[in-house]
Amino acid sequence: MFAKPVPGRVVAAAEGEVVVLLIGMRINHFWAVHHWLPVFLAMPRMLRELSRDKERGLLGHTLLSGSPRTYYVVQYWESREKLYAYAKAPDMFHRAAWARLNRKEKKARQHVGLWHESYLVPEGGYENIYFDMPPYGLAKAKGVLPIEARGRSAAARLAHRTPGPGAASAPEAPDAAEAAPAAGSAHVPEAERGRVR
Repeated sequence: MFAKPVPGRVVAAAEGEVVVLLIGMRINHFWAVHHWLPVFLAMPRMLRELSRDKERGLLGHTLLSGSPRTYYVVQYWESREKLYAYAKAPDMFHRAAWARLNRKEKKARQHVGLWHESYLVPEGGYENIYFDMPPYGLAKAKGVLPIEARGRSAAARLAHRTPGPGAASAPEAPDAAEAAPAAGSAHVPEAERGRVR
């Protein structure tokens, strides 16, 4: 029932683009239970449906609450194509739930709010670290690696690129203290390096 912490520092084993969907609801009027409860119960049903069919592309999720009024889910997807396919699939619960909500929109208006945000994050646009944590978030969705596999600093982890066929991995980026120019030395912006002055 309780996940065991992974000792030490680890990172998510994510490679390439990461597809993240944040989706949630806000209860605007607590007394309008008959409007917000069906919305509240729909998400766990969709998550169960997706967990039974791994080919649909949901890699992992985390349920969160922002307040007594707001509830949301962070979802990690295999690809944007699989996310779009699930949203449109006529045989999946999402489409039926959305159609039901659209039919009841006038009555439910202002009682419950809905939102989602989708992020297509290219490799090099994300980094993470987990310290004495059970697999969580992206690490739970993609697996864990020792910190040395991606770099000890945030800059090194952001600089990591998945090696292609015959390619070497990116060199470790320096820590902030190492990257700072020495006192009295001239700092040359990267765009200016190699130009004749």
